[in-house]
Amino acid sequence: MRNERSECTEDTARQPADGDRADLATETFLAHRNLLFTVAYEMLGSAADAEDVLQETWLRWAGVDLGTVREQRAYLVRITTRQALSRLRTLGRRKESYVGPWLPEPLLTAPDVAEDVELADSVSMAMLLVMETLTPTERAVFVLREVFDLGYDEIAEAVDKSPAAVRQVAHRARAHVAARRPREIVSPAETRDALDAFQRATQTGDLQKLLDILAPDVVFLGDGGGIKQAVLRPVVGAEKVARLLTAAGGRTTAASLRSAQVNAYPALVLRLDGAIDTVLAVRIDEGLITGLYAVRNPEKLSHMQRETLLRR
Repeated sequence: MRNERSECTEDTARQPADGDRADLATETFLAHRNLLFTVAYEMLGSAADAEDVLQETWLRWAGVDLGTVREQRAYLVRITTRQALSRLRTLGRRKESYVGPWLPEPLLTAPDVAEDVELADSVSMAMLLVMETLTPTERAVFVLREVFDLGYDEIAEAVDKSPAAVRQVAHRARAHVAARRPREIVSPAETRDALDAFQRATQTGDLQKLLDILAPDVVFLGDGGGIKQAVLRPVVGAEKVARLLTAAGGRTTAASLRSAQVNAYPALVLRLDGAIDTVLAVRIDEGLITGLYAVRNPEKLSHMQRETLLRR
């Protein structure tokens, strides 16, 4: 992701013989796949939907006459953005009838993503929830401009607006996000210490130790999608959240609860009978836990389950 994001040179179309066009189309698509997936995921908050968008992008890309494409990367980003925008509007209608809080689909991330501070911030649960408050076009422009540093002309082609209009949308989206942006994240060492303390307190059901590591205004969100039991409203406040966690602590044994890096930030993964039951993403500010995001909806855990098996 990072190399794609920092890429400054533009692709120029080669002129292959007819027999080589399919191979070149595949090669080009695979070279930019990480970038395209990240664009789609940050717009949609769903790895499964991002994969569907990539499939649609590939089908359209495979039918393109590459001899007419001057900038292949820009062309692929444009297809992906348009497909993601269409799907984002459909998802918006689905979310209106969603049972309980809606959370982004958790995504396992590699260490190099966390090292890229800007990219890590953009895929965090907290930031994805902030981006949920943007309109579809604002979200697309914000992702392409603020995360991937695309030019206004390139973004304009992707969202079918003039460069001047894109500048206005970008300014509005930037201001909206800045007003709601998560606070600064603590150092990796402090983050590990806080997560370890939280994990120990959760496993032992130690109420006081949980209170010591939770910020006074901590927020707990649960997403069961109406399929698995989860809180239907945000739980706010250290004491309420600590009591909720201790009540559920009977399932979190040392054998079933493991730390992981999800959406470039720390998380705990609860497994029951070998399958992922809950992903609890953790937001840490100034050494205290300020946000807990528990995803239990099985439909949102299937992609992560497959990724986990592939990495073994």
